[in-house]
Amino acid sequence: MYKHFFKRIFDFLLSSLALVCLSPILVVVTLWLHLSNKGSGAFFYQQRPGKNGKIFKVVKFKTMTDERDVYGNLLPDEKRLTSVGKFVRSTSLDELPQLINVLKGDMSLIGPRPLLVQYLPLYSKEQARRHEVRPGITGWAQVNGRNAISWKQKFEYDVWYVDNMSFWLDVKILFLTVKKVFVREGISSQTSVTMEVFNGNN
Repeated sequence: MYKHFFKRIFDFLLSSLALVCLSPILVVVTLWLHLSNKGSGAFFYQQRPGKNGKIFKVVKFKTMTDERDVYGNLLPDEKRLTSVGKFVRSTSLDELPQLINVLKGDMSLIGPRPLLVQYLPLYSKEQARRHEVRPGITGWAQVNGRNAISWKQKFEYDVWYVDNMSFWLDVKILFLTVKKVFVREGISSQTSVTMEVFNGNN
């Protein structure tokens, strides 16, 4: 009952309340990023697969500039990540605009993180089960290592969540997420400022 009905009500009410309460912070961060991103805007939009693989457009705060080299190629992430962007990312403020995705029904507060569209054909049958539920702003993998764990571990946590979803598990993940945000654990992988690319083998 929770999975098919009450979870969506829970998401809608909490995301609505959060957007109202956090609106001053959202406005300040938007202006701050607009100034620091050298004209490339404060928001980042990207297509991601949601429940059952349905594609939607996720919105996040933009923590990198659009600076390019002489050949027109984007500079490496670490060179485009601004000091303001580092702060916004380390405090997980970049995830807040996704509350709009939750309100719309594209996402849930809790669930497997929505990954890149190009990863879809790389998943094993078991890994693809992460798309049996709506993707989340935070999830079981995020409170168990976030970007500091391997892709294999991440997918195992995602599928475990799909099989064990409950109200009390979601409450636990919310509280653990708050703790992780304050401790600032697992923001980056050991080889990247974000998460290393998934190639189907790692």
